[in-house]
Amino acid sequence: MPLDVIVLAAGQGKRMRSALPKVLHPLGGRPLLAYVLDTARELGARRTIVVHGHGAEAVRAGFADTDVQWVLQAEQLGTGHAVQQALPLIGSDAQVLILYGDVPLVRLATLRQLLEAAGDGVAITTAELDDPRGYGRIVRKAGRVERIVEEKDASSAERGIREINAGLMALPGRRLGGWLGAIGNRNAQKEYYLTDVVTLALRDGVTINAVKVDDAIEVAGVNSKRELALLERELQRRHAERLLEDGVTLIDPARIDVRGTLECAADVTIDVNCVFEGHVRLGERVRVGANCVLRNITVGANTELLPFCHLEDSQIGARCRLGPYSRLRPGVSLADEVHIGNFVELKASRVGAGSKANHLSYIGDSELGARVNVGAGTITCNYDGAAKHRTVIEDDCFIGSDTTLVAPVRVAKGSYIGAGSTINKDTPAGQLTLARARQVSIPGWKPPKKS
Repeated sequence: MPLDVIVLAAGQGKRMRSALPKVLHPLGGRPLLAYVLDTARELGARRTIVVHGHGAEAVRAGFADTDVQWVLQAEQLGTGHAVQQALPLIGSDAQVLILYGDVPLVRLATLRQLLEAAGDGVAITTAELDDPRGYGRIVRKAGRVERIVEEKDASSAERGIREINAGLMALPGRRLGGWLGAIGNRNAQKEYYLTDVVTLALRDGVTINAVKVDDAIEVAGVNSKRELALLERELQRRHAERLLEDGVTLIDPARIDVRGTLECAADVTIDVNCVFEGHVRLGERVRVGANCVLRNITVGANTELLPFCHLEDSQIGARCRLGPYSRLRPGVSLADEVHIGNFVELKASRVGAGSKANHLSYIGDSELGARVNVGAGTITCNYDGAAKHRTVIEDDCFIGSDTTLVAPVRVAKGSYIGAGSTINKDTPAGQLTLARARQVSIPGWKPPKKS
């Protein structure tokens, strides 16, 4: 039986107190809705329909490259009304799975269990909470699900029920239209509740199977920044658990943030408070010091990143040493055995094997050969106010401290540049080049006095 997935993502999320549509709020560096769409894709859905409403244009733009069908719920009249908007796109031959754009952490295994439990009938997800306030309750008779009652419509006895409706539901496409058409809005909120489908299905002799999840956090929705923060911690706990199972050494598993994907080879060690964004790959025996931020970075084997490095959109070779306080901006490529030290910033540059820039330097739009030594305080002047220009430093050059290289310029192989020089012309190979103003002392000069 083909699977059609409906994702309800039209809510405003007033309790988020934000202009950003709720389903676009980030969890682990990605929008909430992204996790739900990934799950639908992994289930092999024939089609995925997203019912959107509040902030519709922004939601569509956030997933412009995603293979989904969009349906607008212009007026939010309840979950039943939302599903009705998607009905024209649902096949009568399909098993329909209803997901929520603000419930991101449901496991694939749970959804597969839900689909299996439904078969050609109906299945719902439930959970048991110590404090069920705010949720619809599962009313059972002789152990079987009889109906779902929303809290605002529940009696005091029903409010004492701890088993809640987790919202996720699987049901047959051929009967969905009839049940939705029979839903009314005679309730406290004057809305069309999708949960009323349960009562209608039972009326038609359809058994309702319930899949109770063991960990309620799996089906927890996001309605506030507090709830978003709770799910963030759960997501990071899952990331840490996976890394530990893969053999990564985490100095403190509670202090790591993965906001994308992190791939680690054998014997990687990660210290506390590190953030990994985008796609990061760490080679064998890489050591990452405390408080580093890595975004879209590949790191070769046996490289050490000392604390407080900030690295993005770059490639780092094997046996390198960076930091503390090194910065790589986009477009940097470091060959093997490169040393980049404290308060050194690189951008759009390639650095050859064995080269070093150990202190207080800026290298931008540059090509450095092998075994180059860049002295403290060296800068490449790559921008003339209108365009960027490149600096080329060939193999085996020694750049003295406090050198200014005015691009475009080429420092030929084996050149030595004297400390304090400003170089704005190409240098000859294998020679010492100095470019300093004549030193002058003025007899009798006195400093100005404050008035």
